[in-house]
Amino acid sequence: MNFALILFVLVIITGVAWVADKLVFLPQRRRAAEAAVDEFDRQQARIGERFADENAPATRARLREEKLRQPWWLEYTASFFPVILIVFVVRSFVVEPFKIPSGSMVPTLLVGDFILVNKYDYGIRLPIVNTKITEGRPLQRGDIVVFRYPKDESVDYIKRVIGLPGDVVAYQDKKLTINGKPVPETPLPDYFDEERIGYAKQFEEDIDGRKNAILNNPAVPPFIVGAEDYPYRDNCKYDAQGVVCKVPPGNYFMMGDNRDNSADSRYWGFAPDKNIVGRAFFIWMNFSNLKRIGGFH
Repeated sequence: MNFALILFVLVIITGVAWVADKLVFLPQRRRAAEAAVDEFDRQQARIGERFADENAPATRARLREEKLRQPWWLEYTASFFPVILIVFVVRSFVVEPFKIPSGSMVPTLLVGDFILVNKYDYGIRLPIVNTKITEGRPLQRGDIVVFRYPKDESVDYIKRVIGLPGDVVAYQDKKLTINGKPVPETPLPDYFDEERIGYAKQFEEDIDGRKNAILNNPAVPPFIVGAEDYPYRDNCKYDAQGVVCKVPPGNYFMMGDNRDNSADSRYWGFAPDKNIVGRAFFIWMNFSNLKRIGGFH
């Protein structure tokens, strides 16, 4: 069961309890409190001022508070409803937090980065059913996107958008080409990969004027090993030089920035538009390196 569904169920349960408390149980407690206070006042009147308890005002207030107090089962349901509702709305329609679990997006994103994902940029989707209710803007090449893995939609993946519907994407001889145009690469200083404890070749890639760093070791063979069967596989041609794919309608070609260590569209196929979760845009925490906090390209 995914977290969104669990959160939705909690909203329903706590919401029903909150409404029941406001309409039924709170009025009952108020009547009981008023009756108890009235009875206390009558007792004080009967014993007279001479024998009246000097702490009577405090006792009266405490009696009223006890009668108004929520029972434990309402305290742990209705009381949490506003907080759970806010979390559900923000997480479903505004931003959602994720943690980077693997090195497929190195050097842009590192293992342990906690990121925020914009949930409305590409159009708002209803939680659970994932039905789009607003269009938003279209995905652009170079966007970093979180999406549900087509082979197992309970798993979230994060990759960079390389090919849009109708694009012809070629990754051959370790070089990326989109619609017949080579994507420019500029060498950068070697990158020290802490996960693999070694240096890796680093380049700056320019996709439609949007620049980002990638890791790409020219010594690694260009051919794809272990490509799976997937929808529209006939749109792709694999050979000793790599792969060429035409992106089908309603789908995207995704790749990781760590080109030799990324399970992406070269291996499992295309990411359907219905699986898109949102655009990643900000690192809000990395407990191993606080300097990581900030935006990224």
